[in-house]
Amino acid sequence: MFKGENIFEFSLRQAQTDIFSIFKQTLFVLFIIFFSINNLSFARDVNSSMQQAGENYRNAEYDKAINIYEQLISEGYKGTSLYYNLANSYYRIGKLGYAILNYERALKISPSDEDVKHNLAFANLSTVDRIQPLPTFFLFEWWETVLASLSVNGWTYAAFIFYLVLLLLIILYFFARTIFQQKIILFSGLGTLIVLVLIVSLLVVKINREQTVISGVIVDQSTTVKTSPDPNSTDAFVIHEGLKLNLEDRLDEWVKIKLADGKVGWIENNAVEEI
Repeated sequence: MFKGENIFEFSLRQAQTDIFSIFKQTLFVLFIIFFSINNLSFARDVNSSMQQAGENYRNAEYDKAINIYEQLISEGYKGTSLYYNLANSYYRIGKLGYAILNYERALKISPSDEDVKHNLAFANLSTVDRIQPLPTFFLFEWWETVLASLSVNGWTYAAFIFYLVLLLLIILYFFARTIFQQKIILFSGLGTLIVLVLIVSLLVVKINREQTVISGVIVDQSTTVKTSPDPNSTDAFVIHEGLKLNLEDRLDEWVKIKLADGKVGWIENNAVEEI
């Protein structure tokens, strides 16, 4: 209470402050409840839509299933099962490009999912183009295999787990009662640190790859690759639906592509979809 302020004025001001504080807390709680109810409602709607699409798929109503899956995606929902089921539906109606596109999207989220990998490999058998990738050193192949084994989230979780293990070992080191126990913990900690550094390196590379290397899939039955972003430029070669490639650059309605064998060229934007 400052000088010149009577007890009644001070009590009134304090009461106003308390009421305002309670009001803010109440609004926060109501916001949390409202947000939770919306999330539960959205989850129920998604589950209901997925069940309806699954029923349409079982009844061979693939177009209806595709419409539901695409609607969920347009609303911002993403998931391995969503892309996987959408890919299966597209495959059933003969749209190979869109099927492979969505298998790839599912695999990007869950790189170790065996069902997705199996169906993607099966779908790739139906593609026309057989592109032989440029030869690479076996260590680089091993690195790429390890890198692709987990998603960005997967490598993040792995790094966090090994970080916690390292912290635990540091704590245990100071509580060790014998020199032998300290040595065991020390060597375990060094091994954990090495693995942690490797995982963080893989995570950094994975994040950088996600941001810089953009892949796509041809969704048109066939498209002619041009030497420059001009419909009157020279034809370079022809590629077909389902082919996976890298998207190097964009210019107006054209996309610069690069194949696994090193070939480059330009195609129209609507012929390819980004994974």
